[in-house]
Order: sequence, then structure tokens, then C-alpha cells
Amino acid sequence: MKVAAEFDSYADFYSAALAQALSPSGEDASYFARGRVAWLAQCLRQIGEAPRSIMDYGCGLGSTAPLLLEAFAAENTVGVDVSPQFLEVARRNHASDRTRFFSTEEYVPCETLDLVYCNGVFHHIQPDEHAQALEYIFRSLRPGRVFSLWENNPWNPGTRYVMTRCAFDKGAVALAPPYAKHCLKRAGFQILRADFLFIFPRFLKWLRGMEQFVSSFPLGAQYQLLCRKLMK
Repeated sequence: MKVAAEFDSYADFYSAALAQALSPSGEDASYFARGRVAWLAQCLRQIGEAPRSIMDYGCGLGSTAPLLLEAFAAENTVGVDVSPQFLEVARRNHASDRTRFFSTEEYVPCETLDLVYCNGVFHHIQPDEHAQALEYIFRSLRPGRVFSLWENNPWNPGTRYVMTRCAFDKGAVALAPPYAKHCLKRAGFQILRADFLFIFPRFLKWLRGMEQFVSSFPLGAQYQLLCRKLMK
């Protein structure tokens, strides 16, 4: 798979490349990862969801797994990715009796998960493969459970600038929110909410408390589409 080969070549310097790309924001990758997971936890509390089993789809180096375990006090997490090199690093640094990592070919979806989390993956997947990827996620979830899709917001100038600076985002095409919603609905998901986060860079961090009040406006650097697997 082309994507797997491309990302294998970045395994050794992925974190450094990401840090360099994000530097104009004044924050590192962990700031955004913790912000996404904290926001998702708040959203799920509001709808009475308490996931016990979680997938990180496109887990990369696996660093989000401990954040998901901590935020939800989950029983287990599974990370899946197409890159053998990334998975090797993830297993070395984050595998445990509650966290396992598999290639997308090794893991067989069987409707056992309460939550699938996915960040910044679909803009690396060819558009004609989006439906296949969403079907994989759909088949991984229990009926009625939830999928949190996070993507870069192409309507945000800062996001477009950061993507031009990022070595592994060359050639990537950010998904416009209406297109992402359309794909999710076609795959059998009900959209529960759309949130736009990370509006203010570090030098304006004193304004970040306002984000919760304007998250429905398409201003943030990233957006979340939280959706539920419909019964078939």
C-alpha cells in the first residue's frame, strides 16, 4: 500500500517533522492530542456514553492510547495502522496488557468496540478508498456506539499553512466538513455534532476559554464529527 510505504519512511523522524510543522502555533503535538481527547470525553459524558473498549484508527506511533485509557478509564484499547514501522515503535513504547497494536490487515472487525477515535488520517487516504475505511470502522463498532472523526479544517488558513510545512502532508487533501459528513452518512453513521477547535495560537491563549462557546462555527484548525453507528 502506497500510504504504508510513505509513512514507514517517516517513522524515525515523524515526531520531529510534526513539531517543526506545528511550531507556528506555539504548541506541540501533545497539546493538541490532549485537547482532542479531553473535548471528546466531555462530549461523551453529555450523551451518557462511557466506552470500555476503544480503537485508535490510524494510531501512528501509539501515543494517544494512554490518553484514551486515562480519559475514559477504559478496559482496553487497540491501535491499528497501515505502517509496520510505526506499529513497531507503538508496540515498543506503549503496548501493555490493556493496549495492543495491529496492522489493519491483522485486526478483524467484529462489532466489539464502544468507541473508535481517528485523528488526521483520512486526508492521507485516497478519496476512492474513504468508503472502504469507513466500512472497516463501522464493522468494528457495536451497534449504536460512537465514532469520533477528527480532521484538519481546510477552511482555516493556519491549518493550510501548517500542512504546507509538514513533510508527510505533501499531497494530502484536507476533507471539507460537508464532504466528511456526506461520507459518514453514506457509511451508516448518524452525525451527532460537529465541533471546531484550536482557534487561538499560544500567544492568544488567554482567549482559549472562549472556544467552547464558538465551537459550532467553522473557525478552528481541526474539527470533530461525532457520530453514532445506526442499527441495520
